[in-house]
Amino acid sequence: MKHLLIHSIGRIDLIVWLAVVMFFCGSSLLFGGDFQLSFIGAAGVIVEMLIIGICIEIIIESLKKKKGLGTITGFITNGPEALCLIVGLAVGDILFAASTPLGSNFMNPILLVIAALICGTFFSVFKCHPRYTVLTIAITIIFAVSFFLIPEKYYLWWAISVLIATIVLFFRRPEETGSGAEEETLFETDIWLIPATIILIGTGYFLDPVVGFAAEHSMAPKGVIGFFVLATLSSWPELKTCLSLLNRGKTLSAILNITVSNITNIWLAVVGVLIYMFAH
Repeated sequence: MKHLLIHSIGRIDLIVWLAVVMFFCGSSLLFGGDFQLSFIGAAGVIVEMLIIGICIEIIIESLKKKKGLGTITGFITNGPEALCLIVGLAVGDILFAASTPLGSNFMNPILLVIAALICGTFFSVFKCHPRYTVLTIAITIIFAVSFFLIPEKYYLWWAISVLIATIVLFFRRPEETGSGAEEETLFETDIWLIPATIILIGTGYFLDPVVGFAAEHSMAPKGVIGFFVLATLSSWPELKTCLSLLNRGKTLSAILNITVSNITNIWLAVVGVLIYMFAH
């Protein structure tokens, strides 16, 4: 487990952690926030980011010898969005319920680019099935935008049309070759796979309110920079997964992690819309 902890913490993690403290604590000093609560909030964000990083390393190590690693992680990292959808449906607010999974479709491709730039693999990512990648990302973003532009009476038609299109995209995804059986593994058992997945989903779900707590008490600016920072932190599970996969040389898996995540976000919204329509 010691080797796993070391493996899950890289230079980028330390830089981001320092940036988190400087951003929230600096904002509290500049804009008259509560410095102590800002520091506590920043520390909470860092702890959650550390837990998420460890869980992702465990999941990837457990699944690295299986085909379809990018597809599997694409499903798993959408766990927090699924929890947000359930909470929104529980209070009867379909726009709130669908906003988290559909909103992630905008941030996911940005995270892939950021991860590729950090890992120095931008051109490898750009050359890996570019037509499918761009088409899938563009279509899923258009579907996400269209949901918020149509009247409620067209929700059912929206759900049917986007479901058909995304199912086609899912089954047309590039095939991941190679099982990775020749790779060195940090541990030989996958007994931690299910616990790590549960912890990842729970931690990812609570990351957003913890970030919100830090932002509230630091009086962080509400402009574009503040939004971008908060959105990136809230999407740390997806970014960390892309970083881990790209660092392992699994370019296609990293891409599929994002495209499958976008497709799954559409499916989550469709499920939410159908439940909402039948319940009201």
